[in-house]
Amino acid sequence: MSGLDSVTRPLVIAVVGSGPRGISVLERIAVRAAAEAAEAADGADAAVADPSGAAGGRSPRPVRVHLIDATEIGAGRVWRTDQDDWFTMNTVVSQVTMYSGGPDGGPDRPGAGPSLGEWIAHRHETAGEPALGPDDYASRVRYGQYLTHVHRTIAEHLPAHVELIPVTGRVTALRTGPDDGYLLSLDTAPHLLEADRVVLATGHPFNAPDAFERTMLEFTGRNPGTHYLCGDSAADMALGEDTVPPGSAVGIKGLGLSFYDVMLSLTVGRGGTFRHEEGTGDGGGLRYLPSGREPRIVAGSRSGLPIPARGRNQKRPDFSHRALFLTRDALLHARRARGGGGQLDGGQLDFAEDVLPLLRREIDHVFYVTHVRNSLGREAADAFAEAHAELLRAGGDPGPLRASVGLGDVPPVDLDALARPFGDTRFASAEEFRERLLTVMDEDLAEAELGTLDGPLKSALDVLRDIRNVVRLAVDYGGLLPASHTGFFHGRFLPVNALLSAGPPMARVEQLRALVRQGIVEVAGPGTRFEADDEAGAFRVVSPQVTGSERYVRSLIDARIPTPDLLRDTSPLTRQLVDEGLVRPYVIEGPAGERHATGGLDVTRSPFHVVDRAGRIRPDLYALGIPTEHTRWFTQVGSSRPGVSTLFYQDADAIAVDALRPLGAGPGREAAQAFIPAQQSGSPAPTSRGTTVGARRGKAS
Repeated sequence: MSGLDSVTRPLVIAVVGSGPRGISVLERIAVRAAAEAAEAADGADAAVADPSGAAGGRSPRPVRVHLIDATEIGAGRVWRTDQDDWFTMNTVVSQVTMYSGGPDGGPDRPGAGPSLGEWIAHRHETAGEPALGPDDYASRVRYGQYLTHVHRTIAEHLPAHVELIPVTGRVTALRTGPDDGYLLSLDTAPHLLEADRVVLATGHPFNAPDAFERTMLEFTGRNPGTHYLCGDSAADMALGEDTVPPGSAVGIKGLGLSFYDVMLSLTVGRGGTFRHEEGTGDGGGLRYLPSGREPRIVAGSRSGLPIPARGRNQKRPDFSHRALFLTRDALLHARRARGGGGQLDGGQLDFAEDVLPLLRREIDHVFYVTHVRNSLGREAADAFAEAHAELLRAGGDPGPLRASVGLGDVPPVDLDALARPFGDTRFASAEEFRERLLTVMDEDLAEAELGTLDGPLKSALDVLRDIRNVVRLAVDYGGLLPASHTGFFHGRFLPVNALLSAGPPMARVEQLRALVRQGIVEVAGPGTRFEADDEAGAFRVVSPQVTGSERYVRSLIDARIPTPDLLRDTSPLTRQLVDEGLVRPYVIEGPAGERHATGGLDVTRSPFHVVDRAGRIRPDLYALGIPTEHTRWFTQVGSSRPGVSTLFYQDADAIAVDALRPLGAGPGREAAQAFIPAQQSGSPAPTSRGTTVGARRGKAS
């Protein structure tokens, strides 16, 4: 490359995937490029004032960004704008933003724009679109429309030296090209693109069937008229009447968030409606009016409990629980105790022994302080909180203190009991289990109605959500011993955490309760088994703990979102990258040489350079979000929060800074400057860039 080309030829960046992660990187590229343009303009002004040239004044290098998506530019697949409006988000609109700064009186643009709630309010005022309050939940299609607005405002406010080229198509291969760049093959025109740097933000995978799925699919091949649907976004499932005929029985495996999406597709999506009727005496007056096209739904899961409701939101968008026990310093201490030499990348932790006890203290502290505030007032709660925290830190017995405020007989929060409320109980009939289930749902909705600040239980469980960043410090990059990571963290904690911290809006649980009461939905019970019965020519659904729960269904739907697994991902791009060694799965290595291949894509710490099969860092290839799950934890986050320096935007900004560095320059090693004031207490500080594989690999950051 000639010296002139190195200055005048555009720096070409390809962003593969234009869902929230891809758009976040684009937004930060736009902000950083605008800052470069402003700096160049200031230099030019100085050069005019100083003809000697000492002040510089060179124009910024041209930048070209290809934004590539196979479904919809600006929204991606999961949030595409042509899906049905009954698919709902599970975060209130005031807590969602895709701009890295709030409105400033100017036009919506990179670095300054409205939250989802503010945008919806503006659209209501100016275009008469439906209104939502700050604590309401938007549909996924509404969020997709907001994402496309963000994309449009980025495109309209790029600095003059930046060109944005949208490309609708699927990337099928990525290989090294000339000048240390990359060649991207696409299934649509232009079919081949050259890029200096590539960001992989490809989102949810399509996995090859696992053993259970293969068994079910082989069964349908032998039994015409039966159907099995592997897990996916419900908006992309074949849930029509050809697959699930009206009046037929359909099984649903899984009772998490996606279950509610499937449930609504088979009820509201078939023309039914919910109506509040006063004085009915059941389900709080909510009733379902069927269309006659619905199937009979038989659902189940390991716990037998549909994911509980999120508490009624009472928190400001920038609220975050301040960790008192599960802190960075506490993790440093735990790593020192395990031979870590006082660094967060030191000794690996045991989650059950080193992390969970501290997390339980956080939960219990919020639980009891909220109780005291409700019964004795804020001043008494503040005094209790100080004394209670000191006791817990010192390892003392908090029982007498709790008794002194009338809480001696109130047990701590039992996460396992909440997530498995039926335990090993045997139920004499399906009707007996149904009544117990409805009681549990009624109790949960009553707790949710109290709110996320005034409700002792839901405010305590919200700690699980607020404290994720600190848990990441313990878990990410092999921070746990391999056996602890695979056994306790993934096998026991994550199912409980997902059930108790990421629930749907209360309205969804109320709708399910109405459907259960009216017999349209039946939950089989705990430990539900889904089996292929060739003799019956149907799927068998049964709970071993519920006598009389056995049901036969001709259609079975897996309502669980596929877990990212690099070696099972069927996308042509992923298969090519794995087969040719450009990427590799992340492996956790233990102190005794034990190894666990996680299935997550191996990346360095921020700014997340891909590591290839030979262990080499690819400094111009980045991966972000869901493909890196298991290397990092909880990567499915799809937005930031207004006024908070979240990891969502710290991650995007780190990639933007590094991707804009001059060609030929090594990856940046200094942390990018914070772009939202004051990180919240308990959040990790920005980390160094360009970490090498040999430096601190396999440890937590």
